Amino acid sequence: MAKNKNKTHSGAKKRFKITGKGKVKRHHASTSHLMSKKSSKKKRKLRSSAIVRKEDEKNIKSLLGKKS
Repeated sequence: MAKNKNKTHSGAKKRFKITGKGKVKRHHASTSHLMSKKSSKKKRKLRSSAIVRKEDEKNIKSLLGKKS
């Protein structure tokens, strides 16, 4: 009998990436619209990626099918 395979969460795989050291990388929110009222400094900071907090990392890795 073949063992069942777990499916990767399709929403999570579009939003998160695993780094080489096993951390979870994410994008910043508040970048889709209403950008004219935000300062250039704020928009520049939002362009960069961020690392997910340790508390949320386990749940996201399980959605991506990775062992934590």
